[in-house]
Amino acid sequence: MVTPGSDAPKVTPEVIAEYTVRALQRTVPAAVPTIVFLSGGQSEEEATLNLNAMNKLKGKKPWSLSFSFRRALQQSTLKAWSGKEENVPKAQKAFITRCKANSHATLVAYQGDAQLGEGASESLHVKDYKY
Repeated sequence: MVTPGSDAPKVTPEVIAEYTVRALQRTVPAAVPTIVFLSGGQSEEEATLNLNAMNKLKGKKPWSLSFSFRRALQQSTLKAWSGKEENVPKAQKAFITRCKANSHATLVAYQGDAQLGEGASESLHVKDYKY
């Protein structure tokens, strides 16, 4: 996703959608069936809202836009679980909530109405992270 730098002010999901889709239109062949996104350090909720905005954007999008989030599905799940057996049902509920939210975003049906688990709105950006 085309997002501002980590030290820049936040912009709306609609702005991210516009710039991301424009970049894809200019560079990705129409023969590519699907483009999946990582969260790139965004919070779980930001990544979901941005995916929804990209799918909502009118215009030529010959590919489907979906998610391949890792941290943006796991953060609230892992916080809910906290390594404790008794928290497994709570963690499962958090995971299903995020999966449904992202599925709805792929279908342009996400309204930002997910029950946000602990950590869902926290940035996942790690400053100076090296791969």
